[in-house]
Amino acid sequence: MADFSEVLSGRTNWTREFAAPIRDFLRTESGSSGVLAVAILLALAWANLAPGSYTEFWHTDFSLALGGRELNMSLQEWVNSGLMTLFFLVVGLEARREFDLGDLRDRSRFVLPVVAGVAGMAAPVLIYLAFNHGGEGAHGWGVAMSTDTALALGLLALVGRGVPDRVRVFLLTVFVVDDLIALLVIAIVYSENISLMPLLIAIVAFGVLLTASLLRVRQVGVYVALGVVTWAALLTSGVDPVVAGLAIGLTASAYSPGRDELEQASGLFRLFREQPTPELARNATLGLTSTLSPNARLQHFYHPWTSYLIVPIFGLANAGITIDGDFLAQAFRSPITLGILFGYVIGKPVAVMTASWALTRFTGGRLRPQVGWAAVAGSGTIAGMGFTVSLLIATLAFEGRALTEAKLGLLSAVVVASALTWLVFRAAHLLSPARKAVALLGDVDELVDLMDPVDPERDHIRGPENASVTLVEYGDFECPYCGLAEPVVRDLLKDDDLRYVWRHLPLTDVHPRAQIAAEVSEAAAAQGAFWEMHDLLLANQENLKPADLMSYALQLGLDNDRIHDEVKRHVAAARVAQDVESADLSGVSGTPTFFVNGQRHYGAYDVETLKTAIKTARVRAKIRDTELPPLVRRRRARTT
Repeated sequence: MADFSEVLSGRTNWTREFAAPIRDFLRTESGSSGVLAVAILLALAWANLAPGSYTEFWHTDFSLALGGRELNMSLQEWVNSGLMTLFFLVVGLEARREFDLGDLRDRSRFVLPVVAGVAGMAAPVLIYLAFNHGGEGAHGWGVAMSTDTALALGLLALVGRGVPDRVRVFLLTVFVVDDLIALLVIAIVYSENISLMPLLIAIVAFGVLLTASLLRVRQVGVYVALGVVTWAALLTSGVDPVVAGLAIGLTASAYSPGRDELEQASGLFRLFREQPTPELARNATLGLTSTLSPNARLQHFYHPWTSYLIVPIFGLANAGITIDGDFLAQAFRSPITLGILFGYVIGKPVAVMTASWALTRFTGGRLRPQVGWAAVAGSGTIAGMGFTVSLLIATLAFEGRALTEAKLGLLSAVVVASALTWLVFRAAHLLSPARKAVALLGDVDELVDLMDPVDPERDHIRGPENASVTLVEYGDFECPYCGLAEPVVRDLLKDDDLRYVWRHLPLTDVHPRAQIAAEVSEAAAAQGAFWEMHDLLLANQENLKPADLMSYALQLGLDNDRIHDEVKRHVAAARVAQDVESADLSGVSGTPTFFVNGQRHYGAYDVETLKTAIKTARVRAKIRDTELPPLVRRRRARTT
């Protein structure tokens, strides 16, 4: 995993860093869990070794004054209501990204996570209220609701080794629902003495921000100013201002960069290269930046800061409790501690599994988990880790000893949930390979990203026609990254159950010889030598002048005059354009881009990463094919 400095610097390495937003989100969350765990341990050590110092430091007043107005809060309140707003901004950004680009773009796939998420919050609350009905702790029922995303994903990385990314995505989707509902609870239940005028100002400011987002206003200062006004007005109104972060995050649309926009950006860069003036430098910078969606830009900037700094600071500011034998003996008899503990470690998994089973059964399988039942069970047990949002609610609902008991319940639930999750995935790994695959992956078809299916009559194909896995690459003969990926593909083709397809995507704005190279390869294909020419072109990417291309034709023993004539008349231009059009339909704007059994491969292009993706696709193909009639299997194998 990239370290924090690499994430902040934006440096990339072709073998590791070409990651999709969802994969990057998962990776950052998993990595930051270790930092959060250290912060929790430090808070416990500080609170027990110097309890007076811990309390005094975090309750130090800190004021901001502007004109005649002053905003005064303790350091802990600044962390909880200020910095945590940025954490929920990232939550909102990820929720919007999943709706625009992820699995949730198929809205039917949102139903089950919503039901599972709501049930996974309701059941713990009911268990908590059963312990605290009529008692002083009843008001704190919101503490027993929300799962900690960073801790849960981090634990999954440790105890769920070998668990496919699909399981993590399902887990994250449930967590996003969880966080959205928890924020609404904070705004509605745990906000007191609400003042209508500041609330109205916050609504108007947010409305203007939303309008600016829809109109794609590019001035960052506009959004910052409106965001600060919304936050300050909510704080003044009595509504917890962290809601502002979530709402703003949901307004930021997500989309893949378009090829036309990328070509315009590269044109601006060429102008700067020819005449390096400050004005052209600014235009080039703005042009490059504008190709990325607001969602991608905000996540890239804020996500590392919230995961590696803000959430750990929150843990350090809130997790400190003084522990001794007498306290533990009394706390584990406290209805607050027991309600939280049993709510999380029993209520969460039972609710998630029951809701998923019931929805699958009542809809006749039309709505069912995107993963197997072992993964659903593991998601339920791992959801029993509540910390960040739950601790935030605890600080709003409790104080004194009740708050300490709530913190102990949350920390105890983390320990028990970890053990239960390890047991679930350990049991899954003890199954036979076929049963393990079904238990973890399930049998639901993944969304197809490749809009133009492979056509054996038209496409250039290597490998057996009836292979269970098809790897499609959109490439550019002049692209250096395609050259780096070529030996990787050769290694993969040692697999006798893999079909490989090359499609053209010449990036003519940055690779001026890519189009003619593609047409030469098609002219060679007309003489039955596409792959021989393909290999030569990628092996000689720095030598793609017309004379070089003709020499490769001679080297292969082809009819040189025929190739020269066909390239001169651009006979193959339409064939290349068909591949480019299919790339546009599938949202491909750069090279190399791979699709594994119709699903876009996000992430590194090294041998091990692609082998893992191919292995997972093969397992899913076998699960799928065992349920299909033989005739349908053969038809699907030909068109995958």
